[in-house]
Amino acid sequence: MSDETPKGAILQRDRKTYAIVPRTPAGLVTPDILEALARVGRKFSVPIMKITSGQRIALVGLEPNQIDQVWDDLKMDAGPAVGLCVHYVQACPGTEVCKLGVQDSLGLGLELEEMFVGRELPAKLKVGVSGCPMCCAESYVRDVGLIGKPKGWTMVVGGNASGRPRIADVLAEKLTRDEVIRLVERFLDFYRENGGKRLRTARLLDKVGIDAIKQAILE
Repeated sequence: MSDETPKGAILQRDRKTYAIVPRTPAGLVTPDILEALARVGRKFSVPIMKITSGQRIALVGLEPNQIDQVWDDLKMDAGPAVGLCVHYVQACPGTEVCKLGVQDSLGLGLELEEMFVGRELPAKLKVGVSGCPMCCAESYVRDVGLIGKPKGWTMVVGGNASGRPRIADVLAEKLTRDEVIRLVERFLDFYRENGGKRLRTARLLDKVGIDAIKQAILE
């Protein structure tokens, strides 16, 4: 086997097979995407096709020589899964369809996904956008979380769901959509400049505290 990792592939426990994670922004799929996934699953006898916590579908158990062919058949981009970058934006339906939604979480999530996924950072980073305080996108346990409320968006940072769980700290409240986008940009810049390699935002918040971050990036 070549030492070079195939495109978008994650080596599995057996040290022989790989998983790939096609990019599905904010968890949205179409009939064409689902049909392509089904065709690939049958054609290559994919052992496991798993919906992930990040609202994506992982194809697990691929042989190295299958991966390029799978990508050719799917005609989809790879979703970052192991790199030191923004991995994904998770979003609930929000005001698009949910009777509890008070803000457009799906629209904002798609905009943030387009702007920031793949951006290089000290460690992986995940974003959750919830359209109401029910917080169905798990915003309080994401590196960057947004929670829709009647008077605007609440932005929280430094959350983590695994390893050493941490509830995110509130950075700002009553934000407009444009203010959210600018503040996410500023926070990512701060994190890139002040986070050590592989230091997650949760540990950065433990280290410097939310007040220092507010002082650095809030106008």
